[in-house]
Amino acid sequence: MRVALFITCVNDTLFPGTGRATVRLLERLGCQVEFPAAQTCCGQMHFNTGYRADAAPLARRFTDTFDGYEAIVVPSGSCAAMIREWYPTLGVQPPAGVHELSEFLVDVLGVTDVGAYFPHTVTYHPTCHSLRSLRLGDRPYELLSAVRGLTLLPLGGAEECCGFGGTFALKNPAVSAAMGTDKMRNVLDTGAEVLCAADNSCLMHIGGTLRRQRAGVRTMHLAQILAATEEEPA
Repeated sequence: MRVALFITCVNDTLFPGTGRATVRLLERLGCQVEFPAAQTCCGQMHFNTGYRADAAPLARRFTDTFDGYEAIVVPSGSCAAMIREWYPTLGVQPPAGVHELSEFLVDVLGVTDVGAYFPHTVTYHPTCHSLRSLRLGDRPYELLSAVRGLTLLPLGGAEECCGFGGTFALKNPAVSAAMGTDKMRNVLDTGAEVLCAADNSCLMHIGGTLRRQRAGVRTMHLAQILAATEEEPA
């Protein structure tokens, strides 16, 4: 299958390892991955902050850039939700084949066992957009449960927001920090070595809190764990 990767600006700028892991994973599953070089931001930050007129050209650029692809994989629940749910409110019809990574693996490729090996204890945080907008449900859990060597631990208060919320964290830093602290306590209560999520923006927020407390818990995007094998580093 010919697949286009929309890396997202957060991943491209701060977490390029997620993009590399996504490509490694998809190619291992037989996909032909292409990276349209004209891609930029999906416009979510502008849209959520009230600058809808500035978000519209970015939405049009996205649809023009990814036109003609059978499938477009997005390793970010929030960006996938922006494209699918909010582009129409800007008068832009999104491409039909936009999928968050776990959706693409489970629903399109029809796989849950992707051949991964990750011998660590992991807990999963379902980010707000992936939980409430995309309604990913059990897809990420099914994928993680099929990883050899991985022990998946339940996260208390999993459905509670971590407090990042994009520019919410900048406009309401005290509230954001308090929510992040609550999430950190729940993560620590699991005893897990690794916190996993489908959005690096949320992992950045929770991970910063964990690092400041020297908690010793790593944060990893779902793609990085699913791409890991005995032969390849995570």
